[in-house]
Amino acid sequence: MPTPPMPTDAELGILRILWERGPATVRQVYESLAQERDLGYTTVLKTMQVMLDKGQLARDASERSHVYRAAMVEGDTKGQLVTDFMAKAFSGSAQQLLMHALRGGKTSVGELDAIQQLLDEARKGRS
Repeated sequence: MPTPPMPTDAELGILRILWERGPATVRQVYESLAQERDLGYTTVLKTMQVMLDKGQLARDASERSHVYRAAMVEGDTKGQLVTDFMAKAFSGSAQQLLMHALRGGKTSVGELDAIQQLLDEARKGRS
């Protein structure tokens, strides 16, 4: 089966919910999304049907209410999105991406410690 296309922003919102909570019905996904923004149930239903057709979701139709799950691996998808964004917005520069992300000022001390640990590990791997 071919690799599913990268998700749109709306599709990514649905995937994020399924990655966090696991398999869910359209109603459950709709209720989660409705807490964040105003949208209709039929919009979520149609988007999930399109995602199913694209191979981004899988569906269990054995129950009355169909249960959907993400067919895209979270880490792989996020990695590809970051790689694509870095290439488009920062000419492939991880340094520029990280500098802009950190300038936002919303990084916690714990996140900074984790970033430092990754940098230390990357440095050791290159020496």
